[in-house]
Amino acid sequence: MSTPFRSTAVVGAGAVGSFFGAMLARAGHPVTLIGRPAHAQAITRDGLQLHRAGGVDVVRVAATDDLTALRGADLVLFCVKSTDTEAVARQIAPLLAADAVVLSLQNGVDNAATIARQVAQPVVPTVVYVATAMPEPGVVKHFGRGDLVVGPLDAAAAGDAALQLRLRDIAALFESAGVPVRISPDVMGELWSKLMVNCAYNAISALVQQPYGRMAALPAIRETQRAVVREVVAVAQADGQRLTLDAAMEAMERIAMAMPGQLSSTAQDLARGKPTEIDHLNGFVARRGAELGIATPVNQALHALVKLAEAGHSGTA
Repeated sequence: MSTPFRSTAVVGAGAVGSFFGAMLARAGHPVTLIGRPAHAQAITRDGLQLHRAGGVDVVRVAATDDLTALRGADLVLFCVKSTDTEAVARQIAPLLAADAVVLSLQNGVDNAATIARQVAQPVVPTVVYVATAMPEPGVVKHFGRGDLVVGPLDAAAAGDAALQLRLRDIAALFESAGVPVRISPDVMGELWSKLMVNCAYNAISALVQQPYGRMAALPAIRETQRAVVREVVAVAQADGQRLTLDAAMEAMERIAMAMPGQLSSTAQDLARGKPTEIDHLNGFVARRGAELGIATPVNQALHALVKLAEAGHSGTA
């Protein structure tokens, strides 16, 4: 199959990275998933079991736990947890092909800039809209959506004609695999909007281990979510973003209707006793709010409660 890319490597292939890697592999594109040993071993042995649309696809795709497998790939999907971004970006820097493009498929608004400080290749912020889970190694369940938004990291990238061509190539590659991609001139603003949604849902879903639909059914929880949104919008606006309160509230309300059965990634991490990304969600909003002089008491409280739950799992509480 003729494509604008030689091959794709997925770094940090958990539920999200494995889903998008599997979609590309199903369409015949060369893909290597780089993830935890048990996940890689299960995929090598049995194929990736992709549950979607009421059925199961067995996707045969290369998988390993060795980062050096990304050598030669000219498209890298960077899907590691935000807490590991800087360290992993530093590790992959000497391995990247000179003509590679790195897509940051991560929560939070500061990951692409963190990667760009470590690598010489172009880094593309990517907003991910998908509901997935990985109940066991080698198995990914898809619950809804599965589309991406890409765009330039900053004004310099926006003026780079070669990067604009690569963005169109990226969109064409994914769309050939049934993954809709939109190129946005304000992808950072859209990442802030996604951060707002994550802040409204992730911590609460994690603390009570309940899906979005049940959260939305309780008026007191919805009012708490609205308070979170008001704080995030205030911080975003103080940070120079064009996020509006009305649009943010509408976006927050839509998520529960679109994905009523979804447990947040933070909830899934807590349930497994794994570290969460809460420092880069509500914690980031609280820190940035403090720097900008914006009060964020609800985000601060949710951040603190999730940190307490994490500490309880690790036995340090």
